[in-house]
Amino acid sequence: MSDSQYAPDSRVDEEALLSVDNLQTAFFTDKETIRAVDGVSFEIDRGESVGIVGESGSGKSVTARSIMGLVDSPGRIVGGSIQYKGRELVGNTEKEWQQIRGGEIAMVFQDPLSSLNPVYTVGNQIKESLRLHQGMRGREATQKAIELLEDVGIPDAPRRIEEYPHEFSGGMRQRAVIAVALACDPDLLICDEPTTALDVTIQAQILDLLHELKEEKNLGIMFITHDMGVIAEVADRVNVMYAGEVVEKAPVDELFSNPKHPYTQGLLESIPSRNERGSELTTIEGEVPTPNEPATYCRFAPRCPKAFDDCEQVHPVPVEVDDETDDHEAACLLYPEDVNQSEAVELHRSREDATEQEVPE
Repeated sequence: MSDSQYAPDSRVDEEALLSVDNLQTAFFTDKETIRAVDGVSFEIDRGESVGIVGESGSGKSVTARSIMGLVDSPGRIVGGSIQYKGRELVGNTEKEWQQIRGGEIAMVFQDPLSSLNPVYTVGNQIKESLRLHQGMRGREATQKAIELLEDVGIPDAPRRIEEYPHEFSGGMRQRAVIAVALACDPDLLICDEPTTALDVTIQAQILDLLHELKEEKNLGIMFITHDMGVIAEVADRVNVMYAGEVVEKAPVDELFSNPKHPYTQGLLESIPSRNERGSELTTIEGEVPTPNEPATYCRFAPRCPKAFDDCEQVHPVPVEVDDETDDHEAACLLYPEDVNQSEAVELHRSREDATEQEVPE
């Protein structure tokens, strides 16, 4: 890990590696304000993989870019907190963000070709990360680059470090991108749809690799995807996002065996392997709305098969689904399950009033 103000100190081990609280990121245009991330909260611990899942337009990638300090104009973080190892990142200067990127938090993107420079060898790109973040040069950097390629499962590494990205297959390129990220020696790895462009066999290999790296290096991993099947393989805990908000969060086994939010139920019912052979797949009608106004109602209500009148009037907030289930929350007026519907609605209404916040222009 790079020596910086973010290095480990004497704080208790229980503190989360990353803690995001009520994060708000908005994009300002002449016509409207788009609340791409609207009150998102979650934590990631060391050695833990946390999934962020939802359809395109849910705000998953903007959440990741907010954590990396990579939100470009006309967007900006307008509220909330991002704490990494107990230190606040919101409000960082660009120089302070540069201390975080790579050496503390690294990111793996969907398309490895766009992440690798086509005119430099893969080895040179790994060695550049080693030089910038670990101060390695020359023979030491070359040997470490070879070791990193071997760590990510690339055979004949001494020869492959001299090759260019176009000489690698899609799966090998993604492994090389992971090697570049690991060369920075991060504690947190953000993976934004890293397997989407790969075939099923290679996808499984990359997911296995990430699991091994998490265990061996005690990495925290934030895994972004639209694919619930991938989430089942890679995540310890899951946050389901819709229209800029987290609508359900739970440990992965609990979420798959006992989904509560109608949106989560719809996502799971659309997985072929969960349906009887020959049966028609369930779909969620409609599209994710653009969150361009304050959430004074349930944003999923127009698509929800269980919506009722109050869903158009009250904005649901995350609540425990019942008194007996730990660490399982849903932002839906149907919950908590152990109270009647009118009591549940009033609970959400009272908490909504307490948390209501305007987005500053």
